[in-house]
Amino acid sequence: MLKNLYINNRFFFALIGVGILYVLAFFFPILMVFAHIVLLLCFLAVMIDGLLLFNQKDGILAQRILPEKLSNGDENPVKIDIKNNYSFKINAKVIDEIPFQFQKRDFLITKQIEPGKNSYFQYTLEPKERGEYNFGSLNIFAASPIGFISKRFRFQKDAVLPSYPSFIHLRKYELMAVQSEFLLGGIKKIRKLGHTMEFEQIKEYVPGDDIRTINWKATSKTNRLMVNQFQDEKSQRIFMLIDTGRTMKMPFKGLSLLDYSINAAMALSHIILKKGDRAGMMTFSKKTENKIAAENKSGQLKKISEALYNVNTNFFESDFNRLYQDVKYSINQRSLILLFTNFETLDGLNRQLKYLRGIAKNHLLVVVFFKNSELQHFMNKNPESMQEIYDEIIAEKFEFEKKLIIQELRKYGIYTVYTLPENLNIDVINKYLEIKARGIL
Repeated sequence: MLKNLYINNRFFFALIGVGILYVLAFFFPILMVFAHIVLLLCFLAVMIDGLLLFNQKDGILAQRILPEKLSNGDENPVKIDIKNNYSFKINAKVIDEIPFQFQKRDFLITKQIEPGKNSYFQYTLEPKERGEYNFGSLNIFAASPIGFISKRFRFQKDAVLPSYPSFIHLRKYELMAVQSEFLLGGIKKIRKLGHTMEFEQIKEYVPGDDIRTINWKATSKTNRLMVNQFQDEKSQRIFMLIDTGRTMKMPFKGLSLLDYSINAAMALSHIILKKGDRAGMMTFSKKTENKIAAENKSGQLKKISEALYNVNTNFFESDFNRLYQDVKYSINQRSLILLFTNFETLDGLNRQLKYLRGIAKNHLLVVVFFKNSELQHFMNKNPESMQEIYDEIIAEKFEFEKKLIIQELRKYGIYTVYTLPENLNIDVINKYLEIKARGIL
């Protein structure tokens, strides 16, 4: 009983008031009687308060409702349901022992719950790394209207949740992909420039249709321009290669470039499979790991999710020569390869360019690398001091270097996605849809 009893501040404030009365009683003896009475009432109130709270064993019932797994980099809801079985209104303090990875030491939620009623609410957690998250106990400190003491109730000790690559927004990306539109500071519409030879139907011409597909026989019969419509080519192979080397360790908003890439690979895999194509992946630094062959089977997304969850790295220097050799011998058919990496300088690119060109000879290669959001901040403000001028010049130099990297890659027919980490998912999916719509694979 005593280990669950906690004295509230209200009791100490009452004792302070009694102490002040005793001090005043030295100067005004008539107050001594009142001081004794107030002190007696305080201890009597504590006894009544204890009887009210501890006389009922299950005065409070509570449960923490957790998702099956956490989505890395997203806000995950954690729901709390508390029922008051007491015959009086309680003031409840909720202290949930959330995993240490969040470093949140001031967790406190206060609620007033009427007798026989439930209080249902939620809070959110945003994990920044993959792995297991251990929850401690759900602590409810219940106080009666007297409020001198509280009784602690503990529930659901030691719950464990894995944090998987971001999956919460997969449905949203799917809906966007169906419409072939992605919102990012406006609407980007993808216009189809090519097609396969798999006929689907004849339809009326609308501006934007390829005039080469006009069906003149149908046009003469209906006296309106009619065009042949062809199906998108399916079962194309899409591979995602994720660099787990040193350059991917850089953090932005608490999440490393590696985890941004892993989350984007998860979202892209979902869209690829929904579009009827085959999704595969591998990671690399000193060697290639976590290889998943490009398939379109029912359990492929789960297989990719497990592989992404289990990505571990020491952030060594990446070996692009080893990557080139493995791609050459393990990916035999022409495929779309999205390489998630990061180049900060043109010299860094030139050291690896011959291997990228080797991959691009047999495959359609898209290099995905990142804008430095901190540099964007320096370039988007008016400098007021000499130091700020230097900062802006250096930031513009790095940005110019990135543009040179893009030009150098385009020279050899290598496509690029150059984006801010937080926009990676949408930009990568948009690039895939654009390539697929243009029929250039």
